[in-house]
Amino acid sequence: MYVVKSPLSDADLRTVGGALQGALVDLIDLSLVAKQVHWNVVGPRFRSVHLQLDEVVDVARLHSDTVAERASALGVSPDGRAATVAAGSGIGGVAEGWVKDTDAVGALVDALGAVITRMRERVEVTGDADPVSQDIFIGITADLEKHHWMFQAENV
Repeated sequence: MYVVKSPLSDADLRTVGGALQGALVDLIDLSLVAKQVHWNVVGPRFRSVHLQLDEVVDVARLHSDTVAERASALGVSPDGRAATVAAGSGIGGVAEGWVKDTDAVGALVDALGAVITRMRERVEVTGDADPVSQDIFIGITADLEKHHWMFQAENV
């Protein structure tokens, strides 16, 4: 049931709605993974990695809100429930317990890489269907790629 009527065709709305929902799930999980690692990072670079992780959390949370609100504006009900996130995320799990700083950086490189790959797919599929949503995905991808680069530079 659509409460808000979208200007998109039904076919385009299915494509864009699926892309927005997938992005929402990935961004929520990215924020959770980054926060989990943030709480458990240890090592000589603790402080810098700890602070850098919070930057990723902030960016992921900001973009998840943007994505959810875009879905709502198109008449698609966003689903950020824990079970939905657990079932649909493209990010692998993180280890339980303390995480050495180099492993923390590696975990974020992997998590960001997974989300970026899926975001780039969303950029492709939404181009014709909804350039407005595509633009959102392009901005998100640029922000995530910046963090991906910075984390990669940590372990060189």
